Amino acid sequence: MNEFLLKLKSFYDKVDRQSSELSQKHKTRLKCKVGCFSCCVDNITVFEVEAEFIKQNCLEILINETPYPKGLCAFLNDEGKCRIYPYRPYVCRTQGLPLRWLEETNEGKIVEMRDICPQNDEGESITNLKIEDFWTIGVFEEMLAQIQIDYEKSLNNEVKLNRLRLRDLFK
Repeated sequence: MNEFLLKLKSFYDKVDRQSSELSQKHKTRLKCKVGCFSCCVDNITVFEVEAEFIKQNCLEILINETPYPKGLCAFLNDEGKCRIYPYRPYVCRTQGLPLRWLEETNEGKIVEMRDICPQNDEGESITNLKIEDFWTIGVFEEMLAQIQIDYEKSLNNEVKLNRLRLRDLFK
């Protein structure tokens, strides 16, 4: 495995540790279990380095199996389970958790936004949760983007932060 895929694996390990802690905090509200695939929609995109990670670890699936029908993620099996779960991309590792991020309004004011999957919106309102009870969008996305930038530079490519549809990996 090349150095960028090792960096990505290390990144995924960090994401998994933090998302596992949050999942434990929210275990009574999270309905996401094996076979839940409401967020496994088609047209999910990943950075090229993530696509390469999937290709290197799931080549047999890409060569010998067919994608799930359009409308849902190409990597679902007939029972709605993820065929690449150990190698799934970043976006799939945080699904279902309460999310928060900062957004700038048209007036230049920074406001906090919060969201959660409707299936997991039982219990205490997310407006009342503490900041540490959320997956905060931003820090990990920047880390992942830097891995992609370094990957593109290593290939002597112009840095474009290209993304690929998961479904297109089957081609």
